[in-house]
Amino acid sequence: MDLRPKRRMAADVLGCGVNRVYIDPSAMEEVYEAVTKEDIRFLVNGGLIKAKQKKGISRGRARHAAQQKKKGKRIGPGSRKGSKYARLTKKQRWIRVIRPIRASLREMREDGSIDSSTYREFYMLAKGGVFKDKTHLKAHLISSGKMKGGKA
Repeated sequence: MDLRPKRRMAADVLGCGVNRVYIDPSAMEEVYEAVTKEDIRFLVNGGLIKAKQKKGISRGRARHAAQQKKKGKRIGPGSRKGSKYARLTKKQRWIRVIRPIRASLREMREDGSIDSSTYREFYMLAKGGVFKDKTHLKAHLISSGKMKGGKA
């Protein structure tokens, strides 16, 4: 029983490709008896002929990659396009370093671990780019003996 012409008509009716047409195996006789597109349309409405779902591209790998990027991974030299400062300007880089250092100095001055003259001295050193981060600043404060209590 050759159903190729019926399959082609069904593809036209369903608006899909011939390979996506599904014909219910129990209704082969009925489909074979159909002659016109109107007959095929009737069978489509009856659910004996359907369009198979399109095969898509799985987003599983993309989701996994996005999750890894969210964690801060996949940022090695092979993933970078653009120079160091195209990715983050010198000013943005500096802001990221200096703000926590200044906040830490302010906090220590307010809770009394350093006095205002030490605050000013280390503020100016920070401004000069001496400290790379808060830990470095605190290490300097402790080694210079200018911090009361010896820990932050």
